[in-house]
Amino acid sequence: MKTIFIVDDNDTNLMTAKKALEGKYKSFALPSAARMFKLTEKIKPDLILLDVDMPDINGFEAMQKLKSDKKLKTIPVIFLTAKYDTETEVRGFELGALDFINKPFSPPALIRRIETHLEMDKLVKDSQQAVHDIHNATISVIAQMVEDRDKITGRHVERTQIYLKLLIKELIRTGLYREETKGWNINLLIPSAQLHDVGKIGISDIILNKPDKLTDAEFEKIKNHCTNGEKIIDRIISKTKDDGFLHHAKIFAGYHHEKWDGTGYPRKLSGQNIPLEGRLMAIADVYDALISERPYKKPMSHDKAVEIIQKDSGTFFDPKLVEVFLNVADDFWVESVSVESNYIVEEAAA
Repeated sequence: MKTIFIVDDNDTNLMTAKKALEGKYKSFALPSAARMFKLTEKIKPDLILLDVDMPDINGFEAMQKLKSDKKLKTIPVIFLTAKYDTETEVRGFELGALDFINKPFSPPALIRRIETHLEMDKLVKDSQQAVHDIHNATISVIAQMVEDRDKITGRHVERTQIYLKLLIKELIRTGLYREETKGWNINLLIPSAQLHDVGKIGISDIILNKPDKLTDAEFEKIKNHCTNGEKIIDRIISKTKDDGFLHHAKIFAGYHHEKWDGTGYPRKLSGQNIPLEGRLMAIADVYDALISERPYKKPMSHDKAVEIIQKDSGTFFDPKLVEVFLNVADDFWVESVSVESNYIVEEAAA
């Protein structure tokens, strides 16, 4: 059952609307915008009926506040008003209102308008989800094509994405770097990590798949994959409307090899001058490299990999993030084994 907030300082209007919605929707009658915002801390409604003329915080002010909050800005709003004129209408639609309903309103008409707008909202969200799914599928294919060229690092993209999710969930739970993470949309950020090695497109297959340790000259060319990745993503950004996804992808690509002490590449940044996404990916990336087999090395044990990351806390890695990593390190191992098991099953079925 859909949830609707009715916000009006007039008790008669509240009760009339609430009675009209009985049995069809779960409704909350709220006498002020302040009470509405208090309730949104616990419940996110599917639609808000919002009175325009209210003391303290009027409907327009409340609407502005809703639209400035990332968690609330997508909630459909219908204004209720006894004073409906061109100026009010223009102002309301500019702020993002779906519609206006004049007071006093007819309960059947109110229900019909609500039904219509909820149906429209569902169509829009279904369409957005379809675009989002296509978007993610396209990025996954691009990332897989890059990984297919680098035959040494199999399933690296998939595993690092999972590690990153574990790190970020634990980071948010602990409250560390709250200011930096509060604006993050995790549904965009996590998939964007798939592109952290997209710059390898510009690296020779001979170097990517060399069975021996790289020479210094070859390693210098490998380093270019960070700036190559940024350039590739910049070209995509220039041809599309970036929704934040590509912004994060560019940071992952450009900064995942920077080190806390300033000895990383490509910019030799240090400390918190390295964007948080880069500092997080550095841990996920190195852990996966340590536990993975390469032609020139055997895979390390999980315990040894954890020991090395802990030893390099404060030099290669952000010490606060190493503490976060240690909290979920065992989950890293479980997930890496799970990915490998799935891969073996898929190969056997192919």
